[in-house]
Amino acid sequence: MNAPVRLRRAGATPVALTVNGRAVAAEVEPRTHLADFMREDLNLTGTHLGCEHGVCGACTVLVDGEPARSCLTFAATCEGADVVTIEGFDDDALMAELRAAFNREHALQCGFCTPGMLVTARDLALRLAEPDERRIRVALAGNLCRCTGYLGIVRAIQQVIADRRARGIEPVSGEVRALGPVGARCATAAPREPAAPIEPIAAPSTSAVAVSDFAPAHTFEQSFVVAFPPERVFALFGDVRAVAECLPGAFVDAMPSPDRAEGGIRVALGPIAVAFRGAATIARDEAERSGRILGAGADGRSGAQGEIRYRVVDGPDGGSEVRLTVGYALKGPIAQFGRPGLVRDIAGRLVADFARNLEARLAGRAPDAGPGSPGLNPLRLATGLLFGRIASWLARLRARR
Repeated sequence: MNAPVRLRRAGATPVALTVNGRAVAAEVEPRTHLADFMREDLNLTGTHLGCEHGVCGACTVLVDGEPARSCLTFAATCEGADVVTIEGFDDDALMAELRAAFNREHALQCGFCTPGMLVTARDLALRLAEPDERRIRVALAGNLCRCTGYLGIVRAIQQVIADRRARGIEPVSGEVRALGPVGARCATAAPREPAAPIEPIAAPSTSAVAVSDFAPAHTFEQSFVVAFPPERVFALFGDVRAVAECLPGAFVDAMPSPDRAEGGIRVALGPIAVAFRGAATIARDEAERSGRILGAGADGRSGAQGEIRYRVVDGPDGGSEVRLTVGYALKGPIAQFGRPGLVRDIAGRLVADFARNLEARLAGRAPDAGPGSPGLNPLRLATGLLFGRIASWLARLRARR
C-alpha cells in the first residue's frame, strides 16, 4: 500500500481524497482549483490547463468515475472523492486500447488536448452501445482540438467501441449515476456507485509471430567503438535481455529458446504510449565474433521487419569496434517515416545511446535505458536531429565565409 500524501498549509481548508489510487490529505486555500492542486501540489502535470473557463476540456479528469472539468472544481469540495488523472491510467486496459487507436489514426498533433480527450474517450467507450459517429461528435463538443479536425479522434473511438462490443464487452449501465462533488445531484445523490474498475492489461502473446527472411527495402551501415576487449563485448551480445536493456524503449518478455526472443519496443510521445510487439530469431558465430538478429513486429495497422548483422573486431587501444549492417521494411502508416535519410539519422542517435549504455553495462553500472525506462521518445530524437542539422548548416555557412 502506498503511504498517504500529507500536505499542510497554514490557514487553509483540510481535505482528504484519493488521487490515482493513493490517499492524499492536504490543506488547500478555498479558491484553489483541482487542476492547480493536481499540477502544483502533486506534480501531476499531465492534466493541462487551457481556457480555465471549462470550455476547452484539456483539464478533464475523472471524479468518482465521471469526467469533470478540474479547472472549475475547487479542490476543497473534493472531500472523499476518488480522482483519476491521465497518469492514473498507465495500467488500464481500455486506456491502452484508446492510446493505440489514437496512434494508428493519427488522432493527435500538438498533443495539448490529448489528456482530456482520452479521459472523455474512455467514458464514451464504456457507455456507448455502438460506434455512433454523431453521438461521439456531440459528446466531444466539450473537448476542443485546434489541430486534427477530429476525424482521427472520432475514428479511433469508433474502432475501440466496435472492437470491445465484438469481443462481448457490454456497455456500462445507462442509468443515472450518482455524481461526485462537481455535480448538481451531489446534495441528493444516493450512495455513490464505485467508479468503473481499472482493467489490468494482459500483454498480447507473441508466441505465434512468424519471423522469416525478407528482402530489406533499405539497408545502411553503422559502427561504434567501446573501450572494452572484443571477447567481453561479444559475450555480452549473447545475453539478449542485457542487450535490450541498453536500447531505449526495448524490452524482452520471453525467451522460448536460446535462438528466439519475444518482446518489442515502447514508443512514448506525450500522453500517447504504445508498444510495437513481435519476435526475433538470433544466430551467432563464435569464431567470427559475428551475429544476426532477424525480427518482425506490429502495432495495429503498422508492421515492420528488420535485420541486424553485427561483428565485433579489434578496436583502438585494446577496445572493440562494433560494425552493424541494418536492413528494414515498413508497412502501414509508419512507412511514411521510413525515408532512408531520416531512418539513418535517427538510427545513428539510437546507436550512440546504445553504445553509451553498453559501456555502462560492461563497466558494471546500470544503463540509462532499462526495464523502468519510459520508452523511445521520437520527439526528442527528432528535435535533436533538427538542431544537429541546423548546427551542421551553420558550420557550412561559416566555412564558406
